[in-house]
Amino acid sequence: MITLGMDMGAKLVKVVLLRDGEVIARVKKLSGFEQEVTANEAVKEVLKETGIPHDNLDYIVATGAGRKVAPFATETVTDVGAAARGAISRNENVRFVLDVGAEEGRAIIVSANGRAKDFVVNEKCAAGSGTFIESMSRALEVSLEDFGRLSLTSQNAVAMNAQCAVFAESEVVSLLHARTPKEDIIRAVHDAIANRIVSMARRLSIQPEVMLVGGMAYNIGFLDSLKRTIEMDVVVPEYPDFVPAEGAAWVAWERVSEPAAAAAGE
Repeated sequence: MITLGMDMGAKLVKVVLLRDGEVIARVKKLSGFEQEVTANEAVKEVLKETGIPHDNLDYIVATGAGRKVAPFATETVTDVGAAARGAISRNENVRFVLDVGAEEGRAIIVSANGRAKDFVVNEKCAAGSGTFIESMSRALEVSLEDFGRLSLTSQNAVAMNAQCAVFAESEVVSLLHARTPKEDIIRAVHDAIANRIVSMARRLSIQPEVMLVGGMAYNIGFLDSLKRTIEMDVVVPEYPDFVPAEGAAWVAWERVSEPAAAAAGE
């Protein structure tokens, strides 16, 4: 049985191929202005990589902000549902998921069978997402690759009061003029994002085990700030930005396997 999950994100399109309950390939591409075209290319790439003909795909499920324009999709599932299912596929003990990507963050209470029991979303301000990091890295003239690493070298906690990405950039400039070390400013940026995400998550009942997924999970500076703010351990799986796409592939697998099991009398 071969199923495909597709995450049509604001910045990246991710595709995961699942064969008999095992991930066999992953591909991600910048979304660009024509997500549908990009997704089509990503599907072709993952099939070429595995040598699997398109006709051999049993089911395709799409998720993400652009899921309604996803090519080939048999069905769509919400970002929340896909992240919950993908998280359980990685770690059956996970009960709380923080999904922080380019445009927004969300917190999800997850059931033992990978269903979302409740969730909250921060979608009104870029200050709780990866876009904020990109804006701050430009303001500080520090590469994204160095941003997280420098945060860990900070020796002083600096307060950042602005709750808006636009005003935060002005605050960063003021801190630079005050000769505040860049590493301290970067830590303040990460702390500000972590505070916003944890504040959102506390509208639910945060419970271990907590998993961080999405592109921001690659940022070691943000992860450090998040752990200090949430005051508990946070699990980061391998390929954290592929978790929703993987969840979509598992939803597709369930759609095919459950009728097959019923027909076999299991």
